[in-house]
Amino acid sequence: MGKIHDKIDGRLRAFIEAQPVYFVATAPERGGHVNVSPKGYADTFAVLGDTTVAYLDLDGSGVETISHLRQNGRITIMFCAFSGPPNIVRLYGTGRVVVPESPEFPEMIKKFGPHPGTRSIIVVDCDRISDSCGYSVPFMSFDEDRILLDEWTGRKDVQQKRAYRAKNNRQSIDGIPGLSPEETDPLTLHS
Repeated sequence: MGKIHDKIDGRLRAFIEAQPVYFVATAPERGGHVNVSPKGYADTFAVLGDTTVAYLDLDGSGVETISHLRQNGRITIMFCAFSGPPNIVRLYGTGRVVVPESPEFPEMIKKFGPHPGTRSIIVVDCDRISDSCGYSVPFMSFDEDRILLDEWTGRKDVQQKRAYRAKNNRQSIDGIPGLSPEETDPLTLHS
């Protein structure tokens, strides 16, 4: 059944890197709405070290993860096998938001593929790494990534992206601050 790991070893890393989808969960400090977001694109997730991971935060309909992390830092990332042996890996930890204006951003962005809707990089320091059976997770086949998000953001010019983020990404659905006005400018630096 379940096992706790001290680090993301080679087996866990291989499992994580093989999954075409993962799920990110955060919540406000008190009350409010728990958020769970599915994430895709294989080149948007990276294992940075034994207990540190990161993923590209792309444009979306809201800003829950950024808002929650800036408020309390709590985050869980889950990977589950839809093919092969049943397995679920959960990475619990403290996350932080690295925006394009951050000094570490130019080096960190090199770890990911280019995506026109990159808002930030979410870095997670894991304090609990676990895996467990996925006996009830159904078998499903992966056909291909949906490229609609990249196409959608790729059609927008700088002003349209800035306006979209200003309208949709300044605060969470519970009113927790998200992106600041100076953080709504589209990314000009890619990997």
